[in-house]
Amino acid sequence: MAQSPRSMNPHFAEQARVVLKGSEKAAAENAVHVKATPSKSKVTVSVIVKRKEELKINKRAGRANGPVRVSRAEYKKHHAADPDAIAMVKAFAKEFNLQVEDDPTAVMRRTVQLTGTADDIQRAFGVELDQKIIDGVEYRVREGGIQLPAGLAGAVLAVLGLDNRPQAKPHFRVRTVHADAAASEAAAAPASYTPPQVAEAYQFPSTASGAGQTIAILELGGGYRQDDLTTYFQGLKLAAPAITSVSVDGGVNSPTTGASADTEVMLDIEVAGSVATGAAIVVYFTPNTDQGFTDAITTAIHDETNKPSVISISWGGPESTWTAQAMTALDAACQSAAALGVTVTVAAGDNGSTDGAKGNNVDFPASSPHVLACGGTKLDANGSTIVSEVVWNELASNDGATGGGVSNFFPLPTWQANSKVPAPSGKTGGRGVPDVAGDADPNSGYQIRVDGSDTVVGGTSAVAPLWAALTAVANQQLGAQVGFIQPAIYTAKAAAAFNDITQGNNGAFSAGPGWDATTGQGSPIASKLIPLLAPAPTPVPTPAPAPKPTPTPTPAPTPTPTPTPTPTPTPTPTPTPTPTPVKKKHKKKKKKAAKAKPVKKKAAKKVSGKKVAKKTKKVSEKKSGKKPSGKKAGKKTGKKVSSKKAGKKAGKKTGKKIAGKKAGKKVSGKKTGKKPAEKKAKKKNADKKAGKKISGKKAGKKADKKISKKKTGKKGGKKASGKKKGKKKR
Repeated sequence: MAQSPRSMNPHFAEQARVVLKGSEKAAAENAVHVKATPSKSKVTVSVIVKRKEELKINKRAGRANGPVRVSRAEYKKHHAADPDAIAMVKAFAKEFNLQVEDDPTAVMRRTVQLTGTADDIQRAFGVELDQKIIDGVEYRVREGGIQLPAGLAGAVLAVLGLDNRPQAKPHFRVRTVHADAAASEAAAAPASYTPPQVAEAYQFPSTASGAGQTIAILELGGGYRQDDLTTYFQGLKLAAPAITSVSVDGGVNSPTTGASADTEVMLDIEVAGSVATGAAIVVYFTPNTDQGFTDAITTAIHDETNKPSVISISWGGPESTWTAQAMTALDAACQSAAALGVTVTVAAGDNGSTDGAKGNNVDFPASSPHVLACGGTKLDANGSTIVSEVVWNELASNDGATGGGVSNFFPLPTWQANSKVPAPSGKTGGRGVPDVAGDADPNSGYQIRVDGSDTVVGGTSAVAPLWAALTAVANQQLGAQVGFIQPAIYTAKAAAAFNDITQGNNGAFSAGPGWDATTGQGSPIASKLIPLLAPAPTPVPTPAPAPKPTPTPTPAPTPTPTPTPTPTPTPTPTPTPTPTPVKKKHKKKKKKAAKAKPVKKKAAKKVSGKKVAKKTKKVSEKKSGKKPSGKKAGKKTGKKVSSKKAGKKAGKKTGKKIAGKKAGKKVSGKKTGKKPAEKKAKKKNADKKAGKKISGKKAGKKADKKISKKKTGKKGGKKASGKKKGKKKR
C-alpha cells in the first residue's frame, strides 16, 4: 500500500537541513539596514517543483534542437508538476502553519504558493528576513542560501519571493535633444519612424495582420491610458487593438508619468499593435521581483482564456544579479513555452557589452536558450529600401548601445555550434546573445505617445515587440504557430532572410559577416524569413504499427467439419483388394507430386468402365502421397481428414471420392471412403454409373471438371489448383 507524502517524510521540522541548490543571494549593494522584518507581517512565496517527466529534446542530424513540440493535453499528462512533489510541499506547509493558496493553474505552472507570517516563513525556509533601504526605497531582503528539510531535496527546484527587491529594468531609451549638435553623432540621426514604417523597411507582408493571434506583453511596472492609445492609433489611421490586462501576484495597470515605466508599457503596446494590427493584446502586470517575473511568464504560457501564441518581454538584468535558482526556474518556464509552440521574444539590453555591470555581461532572460534574444541597430531607411544599418552604439552620448555577448551560465546551444560564438569569460556558459536584431537607436527611434505626449523612443525594448508582431503575422500567414524558431534561423539557407549587419560594435564585440555578439543573425527580411519558419509537422506519434487488422481470421477455412453425409445406398460390392498402403508411397520423393498434372489429363481422356476407377485410384493415390500425414494430406486430397486419421485413410478416401465424381454420380465426395466395405463397391459402382451417365467426350469433360474441382480443394478448404500445387512443390 502506497504511503502518503506525510508518512514518507514525517516531521519535516526534525529533518536535517540542506541548502537549496542555486539559492544563494548576495548582499544588496548600498543597502541601509532598517530592522528585522516584523514577525507578524504576511509573506507569500512561490515554490517551484519538478516535472513529472522531463521534456524530450528534438534531435535533428543527431543534434539537440530544443524541446519536442507537444500538445497541451500531452504536456499536462507528462510534463506538468510531479503530484508527489506537490503533495510533499503541502504536507510541509501544514507542518509549518503555512497556507496553500488556491490556484487552478498550479499543476501546469509547477508552482505552489504558500502564505504565512514572516516568523513561520523564516522557520520553514531557514532564512532571516530584514528590511533595508535601497535607492531610497524600503524592501524585504534575504541573504545567503535557503535551507530546506532533506525530504524536500530534489522535489523543490526554487523558492521565490522571500526577497522583494527589484530584479529587472525596462530596456527603453528616450531620444535626447543635445544642445551642442556638433558634440554628438546623434545629431546626424537620419530620422524617426512610426512602427509601420519600420515594418515596411523590413518587408513585413501587407496582406497579413496577425488576425486570430494573441500577443502577450509582460510588464513589471507602469501602465497605459486608453485615451492615449485611441489618439495614437487614430493618428496612424488604424483601429486600436483589443487590449486586456491581467493581474499577476497583485500587479496592476497603474499609469503615472512618462518618466516611469509607462513609457515601456506604451512602447510595447503601440509597436506590437500597429504592426500586427489584427492581433489581440494581453498585458500581464506583475511586481518587479524574481517571483513576479517567473509567475507572469508561467501565467501567460498556461493562460487557457487568452491563449497567447507569442510573448514579448522588454525587461531584464545582468546574469550576475540573478540567483541561479531563479534563472533555472524562469528558463524552465520558457522551455515549456517552446514545447507548447509559444514564441518568447526578449530585449537583449541597452548598456552595451557590460550590460551596466562590471566586466562583460549578458542580460537575462535574453540569455535563456529558449527565448529569441533581440539586439539593436541604427536604421536609415527610405520606404522599403534600407539605406544603411549599423550596430546601435551611442554610449559616447549616453544614449545606450545594444546588449550582446556570451552567457556565463547557459551552455552553447547546438544550433549555435557553427556560429563562431566567442568563449565565455567564466568557466561555464557559452550561449551567444543576441539571436536577431532590429531598429533600436533612439536617434532612429519609434514615434509613440505616452501620458498625453508624443515622443521618440528607442532601445531593444522596441525590438522585442517588433519581433513578437512579426511572429504573430507569420503564425497567421502560415496557419500554424512557429514556436521555437532558433533551429530554423541558424541554418545556412536562412542567411538570405536577414540583413547582415557588418559595421559597428557594442563595446567589447564587433559586427562582422554572419552571426555576431552585437546583432546576432541581423535584422529581418520578413518576406524571405516567414516561409522558413513553417514548423515541421508535429511528429504524429508514429502510430504503433496499426495493428494490421488481424485479418479477421478468414477462418483458415475452419475445416468445416464436412457433415458426413449418409452414404448413398450402394449394392453390396464385390470385395476388391485393399490398395497398397499409402504409407509406403508417402516415403517416396515428395517432388514427384508435381507429376499429378499429366495424370489428370489422362484421367480426363479415358473415362469409361473400369478404367475410370483405376485411373482415378492412381490419381488419388499419387495425390495423397504428396503430404504424408496430418491435415495437409487431407487438404491436398480435397477431403477434410483429421490429423490423426489422415495418414491411414488418405489413400482410401481419395480413391473413393474421385471415383464417385468421375463416374458422373452426383455424390459429394464427402461420404465416400469412410468404410472399407464401401471401397470394395467402388469398381462395380463406377461401371454402372459410367454406363448410365457418361459416354465418349462428355464423360471425359465431366470427369475432367470434377477432378479439377476436387484438386482445387473446394471441399477441403485449400484454394490451390492442381497446377499450382505442382509449382509450389518445385
